Amino acid sequence: MTHPVVLDNPVRRPGMAPFLTYVAAFHLIWIAWPWLLYPKLTAALGEETVAYAIVQLSIRVAVWVVPVWLYLRYVDRVEPAEFLKLKQHVGRGLVYALVLTAVNLVGMVARFGVPHPTLARVTWNSILGTSLLVGFIEEIPYRGFMLRKFAERLNFWLANLITSFLFVAIHLPGWMALHTLKIETAATICIFGFVMGIALRWSDSLWTPIATHSANDFLSFVIFRL
Repeated sequence: MTHPVVLDNPVRRPGMAPFLTYVAAFHLIWIAWPWLLYPKLTAALGEETVAYAIVQLSIRVAVWVVPVWLYLRYVDRVEPAEFLKLKQHVGRGLVYALVLTAVNLVGMVARFGVPHPTLARVTWNSILGTSLLVGFIEEIPYRGFMLRKFAERLNFWLANLITSFLFVAIHLPGWMALHTLKIETAATICIFGFVMGIALRWSDSLWTPIATHSANDFLSFVIFRL
């Protein structure tokens, strides 16, 4: 079995054109979500229903995760879970995530004060989509796939910076559609993405950014109500 390389020892895979085509197509396709699909789903199902959570998660998995899996399997011809670092160092990855989450929690308390959570933010979607599975869905294409693909041709730090900017870009359509675009939010997301890239490099496991990302969004949206 061919083992995928680590970030610090990249190899060249067949061409960058298919990968760059994927990156462009993915970001263009996702523009449809906040402008076309999201309003119709919320109107038809209600944002707090289990049906909405299931449909929304199904769409995100189909657009964010499945194409990455198929690309790795049929274009790069590698074992997807192994390339994405989902198989190795699972325990170490989760320990790193626990430490990062503890640091993040302390920072949030220092910045925003002690939280006073309520049930107002507890919905099927906030628990399943915004919290539990968001790290898995978003980290697979960005830190698991794009960062490692860019790092095959560029040094890690530049690859991480590009991936972090792309991570901000995927949020722009939603912010614009919901009129919530703020420079400080974009900067925070970019820094967060960059830190997740470093976390992957340190732990050599995608479970670190996956678990840290999910915990961060749960703390931000449900506990601190940001």
